Parts: sequence; C-alpha cells; structure tokens
Amino acid sequence: MSKSKCPAVPSPSSSVLLLSPQNHVLLLQRVKASSSFASAHVFPGGNLSSYHERNIPAVGNKERHVDGRAYREAAVRETFEESGILLAKGKDGRLLELGEEEMVKGRREVHGNKVRFEEWLESKGGSADLDGLIPFTRWVTPTNVPKRFTTQMYVYCLPTSSSTPLTDSTGGQDEPPEVKIPTPTPDGGLEHTTARFLPASAWLRLAQEGRIILFPPQFFLLHQAAQHLDALASPSDYASISRKAVPQAELDSRRQRLLEFISRPPACEEGGISWRDMCISPTVQPPRTGEKRDDGRNVLGLDRPGPELEAEGSGRKGLKNQCVLVEFKKDGPRRVAVISRSEAMDGSGGAKL
Repeated sequence: MSKSKCPAVPSPSSSVLLLSPQNHVLLLQRVKASSSFASAHVFPGGNLSSYHERNIPAVGNKERHVDGRAYREAAVRETFEESGILLAKGKDGRLLELGEEEMVKGRREVHGNKVRFEEWLESKGGSADLDGLIPFTRWVTPTNVPKRFTTQMYVYCLPTSSSTPLTDSTGGQDEPPEVKIPTPTPDGGLEHTTARFLPASAWLRLAQEGRIILFPPQFFLLHQAAQHLDALASPSDYASISRKAVPQAELDSRRQRLLEFISRPPACEEGGISWRDMCISPTVQPPRTGEKRDDGRNVLGLDRPGPELEAEGSGRKGLKNQCVLVEFKKDGPRRVAVISRSEAMDGSGGAKL
C-alpha cells in the first residue's frame, strides 16, 4: 500500500476587500495563464515576500496563521502593485497622493524587487496605513489542493468626504480638500487584465449569471458585505439593490454597520468567535464519499480551520451555521451560493453535516 501524500504547506498571503467612497468593492480579473484562480475575479492581494516583508513567521510558528505586521505590509504592497491604489498616508495624516508617472514607475520597481516597498514609501514621504486594515477572517486552503495558502483577509475603507481629516492645508475653510482616489488599473497583464469597483451585490449577481468566476471565499465574503453595504430585499436577492444615489450619511451608516458586524461573533453561533479572528478551511461534505446534492452541487462546510491550526490547538474555528454550495467545473467554480446549515441538509442527496 502506498503512503498517502503529505499536503502542501500553505504559503502566507494577504488579501484586501477594498471599499470605495461609495462603498463599492474592488475586484481584479486574473489572467488566463495564472497558476492560481485563473480568469477569476479576486480581491487585490498575494503572497508575503521575503524581499519586502520582514519577520515572516516560519512554518510551525503559531504566528504563521495570525494577523500581524508582515501580513498587513503585504496587503498594502500587493494592493499597490496590482491596482495602483496606494493605502499609505503622508505626514498630514491624509492618503498619500502622487503623480501618475511616479505611481507607474513605483509599481514597476516594487513589483520587480528593484526597491523595497517600505523604502520607496519613505522616499515619497509616506508610510503604509497598517492600522486602517481590519481583519475579516483567515482562509486556509483545503489539503486536497496542490497549491495551498493561509490567507489573511482584510477590509479597508477608502475615505469618504465626511471622514476626510481636517488639516492645516484647508486654508481656514470649513471643508477639507477632497481626497483624490486613483482609478484602479490592472498591472499591465502581469497578473490581472481588469480592475473595477462595483457594489458587492452586483459582483454576486454577475457570478450567479455565469458572467464572472468567483471562488467560494470571495463569494462568501462579498455575500456578508452586501448584507450591510447594499439595501437588499432579502439576503440572496442581489438584483434588488437600488440604483438611486445613496446620501453620504447613509453610506457612512452602512459602512459602520459592516465594521461593527466584523467585530462581533456571528449570530446563532454557540461559543463563536468574531469575524476578525475566524479561520476557515472549506471542506466538502461529507468528506468520505464526496456525495453531491440532487442539484449536482457540492456542500462546503466552513466550520474547520484546517489541519495546521487544529494540530496546534489554537482554538480558532470557522462558521458552523452557514455553508457554501458550489459546482466545480473545469473553468472554475460555478453556481455558488451561501445557505444555512439546515438548508444544506435539506435536499442534499443524503449528505449529512
């Protein structure tokens, strides 16, 4: 009998659910030749780099699967490399604004490891806004996938007009100057072909219509965000979002509701931990038979944190009362949906969670 193959060691990575001043979410489309998430729409993010990030927790270190400085530095750097949006502040406490030529040259040099990102920022009079990143779950790739990641997800809110800090540059006026948010742009085809802000519910609707590919983690987090950022008639009615302009006060209120949601344990989760500390490693249910539902989709359980965290006895866990439905096809996941555990048990073709 042949020995079972050991699962790949998950690489540390970061990803950012970036909100525009209108509370829209940035997604990038991966190139077809990508070794991970080919052609899919993803949040900006990527692997931690030993060249740019210092003190990356080693394999076996408990900090390997915990939010920390290296993960945050990588999140800011990757967002800049991939979209051209710089999550950094100048000495006045406002988002650092640079000229287009400086940004293009900086992206190219940082991506090509010509200069350390932190040093480049310092040369421009800025520093990464690490405190602005809000942890929003960690995802550990299942062991049946050859390329695995331990990915720290974050939310970052680009400033709205009402959240822009007053500075001496206001010239004595009551209103501060507008912060110019760069239009997101792809990285010239190195890893992405498009970059665009849309409401969370709009991205979900496009995925359900089969017009874009969203992997379960991205779909799941967008689903959670849409419940607070978009006025939906029901949790999964992604087409019900109003097309009318939303007043600034309401935009701020919705954003605040999302941030409060992230800071609390999920409702109906006995002994649950907050979304900030949650760790999820999706597992096909039931694991022994891989049996599908009557509609041909798999049920992904979200309650386990992955073997690495289970082995260290961290106490970290995922979400028991929600599941993801998905049909895995050659071109990527399709017909993705978020449902309750009880719904997953009904009509699941005998699958028991």
